[in-house]
Amino acid sequence: MKSTTLSAGATIDARCTKCREITNHTIIAMVDDQPAMVMCNTCQGRHKYRAPKAEKPATTTPSQKKAPAKKRLTAEQRDQQQWQDLNLDSCSNVKIYAIDVPLKVKDIVRHPTFGLGQVTGKTGQDKATVLFEGGSKILRCAKA
Repeated sequence: MKSTTLSAGATIDARCTKCREITNHTIIAMVDDQPAMVMCNTCQGRHKYRAPKAEKPATTTPSQKKAPAKKRLTAEQRDQQQWQDLNLDSCSNVKIYAIDVPLKVKDIVRHPTFGLGQVTGKTGQDKATVLFEGGSKILRCAKA
């Protein structure tokens, strides 16, 4: 029959600070009726006694389950999503891109290399950010 009284030299389960697991420990010192210092039987590390934490219940009801967290989109994924949301097929006011053509936000531009795109922002007086199917590009333009 097992004895429930603890004393120095007895074996006890504790959280090991070196192993980072619950392992068997030998009690080195007692304060009142509680273990104060223990030695891990696995790594021989000595530390203060840390009681093992109670295990969390494994069963959860469907109402307790959290919704999966939304993943943050990368810049490329965000650009791709914006491109899919644009309706550039029915555009009649398309500007042919040239460095001397002034561009404004929401203008539709046809670039010889990148294709069809929409101006999404201005960077300074002579640069515009244009969203193309392949991603956003910063293009030089005339001052507006």
